[in-house]
Amino acid sequence: MIALLGIWRRGAVHVPLFTAFAPPAIAFRLQSSGAKVVVSDPDQLSKLAPGEDMPVDAAWQVITAGADAAPGQLRLADLLAAYEPTDPRGAAAAVGGDGLLVQLFTSGTTGTPKGVPVPVRALASFHAYQEFGLDVRKDDVFWNAADPGWAYGLYYALLAPLASGTRSILLHAGFSAPLTWQVMQRFGVTNFAAAPTVYRSLRASGAVPTEIRLRRASSAGEPLTPDVVAWSTDALGVAVRDHYGQTEHGMFICNAWHDDLIADVPAGSMGTPLPGWACAVLAEDSDDIAPAGQMGRVAIDTEGSPLLWFTGYVDAPEKTAQRLTDDGRWYLSGDTGMAHDDGFFFFSSRDDDVIIMAGYRIGPFDVESVLVLHSDVVEAAVVGMPDELRGEVLEAFVVLRDGASSGPELEVDLQTLVKKKFAAHAYPRTVHFVDSLPKTPSGKVQRFLLRKG
Repeated sequence: MIALLGIWRRGAVHVPLFTAFAPPAIAFRLQSSGAKVVVSDPDQLSKLAPGEDMPVDAAWQVITAGADAAPGQLRLADLLAAYEPTDPRGAAAAVGGDGLLVQLFTSGTTGTPKGVPVPVRALASFHAYQEFGLDVRKDDVFWNAADPGWAYGLYYALLAPLASGTRSILLHAGFSAPLTWQVMQRFGVTNFAAAPTVYRSLRASGAVPTEIRLRRASSAGEPLTPDVVAWSTDALGVAVRDHYGQTEHGMFICNAWHDDLIADVPAGSMGTPLPGWACAVLAEDSDDIAPAGQMGRVAIDTEGSPLLWFTGYVDAPEKTAQRLTDDGRWYLSGDTGMAHDDGFFFFSSRDDDVIIMAGYRIGPFDVESVLVLHSDVVEAAVVGMPDELRGEVLEAFVVLRDGASSGPELEVDLQTLVKKKFAAHAYPRTVHFVDSLPKTPSGKVQRFLLRKG
């Protein structure tokens, strides 16, 4: 938090790095963003060491927090001790509403991750969701359990509470259901937000402690299943409400908690557009609004959404254009769904092959690119398969070179390769060795056929 406040006060740009990322994923984000400084906890320093995946002549200065510095590195404690409050360089920078605050990266089905620039004016949208969607009040003990290395945690566990002066719990520990219950008990959490996976894990852990006194409970990151809603009503005394959004926009369609917006939630609904947002479902074959109850493409009205802050991916005009209708009126979310006459939206599926596991968004291209690095692999395709706890898990379909032997040992090798070259959380839980991959006449892999089995 000290580092982030310093970055933002200086008028610099924060690039989040998820701690499960391996060196290649980290190096890509640092190089693509033009990072000049990296601040790291001791347990992550080894990932920044020069080697096969990290450049020897890195353009960034490494600052270590809570550890002795290696040659060429600086210690955060030493820098803080030497800081003089009268130093004019410590004055807060005024960058304006369009000044950049954060640059995140979001993955898709093809190509490298795309840079998402988050301007200062996005704080208005984040604050609005905290007030209208989550109904966080001054006397609440608010805990958003999402990791701040990802959009939902960064936007709504850090930025929105800081912008509004609202207390927010941050837990420096891996997830476990018993620890989650302990934090809720000890601090008297009244307003809680997390991915459905967290709620499913809490349900599976057994009896709910009697001291839990939640006033509001919200879910985001992946579709909320009815079983979680039913359990939470009985066990927590409050029904978890589903909220929908994206890295590029934050949250914009929600079953809002604010007293002036609260309404009975139809089963399976992801909610209605929040104040400041206008949304619709467009027809599959045109840019006209689809009739109520008809499946189509979930879209944001760029002309009727004053809280819209996303202007395009960094140095990627073609990818930005793919998200807009020809007239620029509608931003296409990449999700399919429907809207009813009463204004409630219902999620169906993504219209691409991005995998959402335990609230984490994983582009199959990222994992496939690593799998084909193995000398025995000719082609690879990754899909998401249903999982009771995580929502989806990754499974890989791999075509081997002639003469290569498949089996459990190679499966472990490929899983380990993904952990080392991309991210520890994104490895395929199962690897299927196949003779070929289903493709279109133009050569595009038909992942939907792989998901059918």
